[in-house]
Amino acid sequence: MRGNRVKEKLQAGQVATVVVGHSQSADTVDFIGPLGFDGFWLEGEHGPITWDRIGDLSRACDLWNMASIVRVHANETGLMGRTLDCGASGIVVPHVCTREHAEYVVHATRFGPVGGRGIYGGRRSYGQDAYFQEADSEILTVVLIEEIRAVENLDAILEVDDIDVFFVAPGDLAQTMGIVGDFSHPELQRVVDKSLSRIVAAGRTAGALGVDANLERYLDMGVRFFLTAYDPWIKQGAEALLSRIAEKVE
Repeated sequence: MRGNRVKEKLQAGQVATVVVGHSQSADTVDFIGPLGFDGFWLEGEHGPITWDRIGDLSRACDLWNMASIVRVHANETGLMGRTLDCGASGIVVPHVCTREHAEYVVHATRFGPVGGRGIYGGRRSYGQDAYFQEADSEILTVVLIEEIRAVENLDAILEVDDIDVFFVAPGDLAQTMGIVGDFSHPELQRVVDKSLSRIVAAGRTAGALGVDANLERYLDMGVRFFLTAYDPWIKQGAEALLSRIAEKVE
């Protein structure tokens, strides 16, 4: 048990930043670590993360005091429990569309009496006499609001305790609205903004994708959990370098 920097910052009312990218390796975590992000997003729904890699990646995050947050591919008890047993300090659960879905997440990620996570400690329990009594205080639980059905049921979902972040994810949300791939569509932006405002108004923590175009606006709205991708920075840097070279040799 090493604490959870993302959860600690959120509990203190501060902004927490989590980074994700195409490369999901311990070497990448070591490179990102000194930059100052609070957490590293390990992609288990759309990316390459497998069980045998969670331990090493989460250890690398521990070295830099970053939370290791794994997005799993389904709202399943065994899947979430096993991910935590392998050493992850946080879970992101997709397609949480009802109060019952949210309650199921809590049941799977919390030990009793709050939940029913299977009793097994994994590496984070080593040397800890009271692991099962204290582990819940370090686990970060994020649910994705990424279907229009979830937006319609948002008030009921927000009533569920022991969920740390309600993250409004625009990609799949757009698809369920009949807007595939158009993240700038005005109606999608309206639904995302309204959902974030509802989460904040309910006194819960709102999460969003943080990009240049929306960062200040979302901060002003009260969003406190930001996921950002480093891939665009590489692309922008490469384009700038190659443009300068092209201008010089022309």
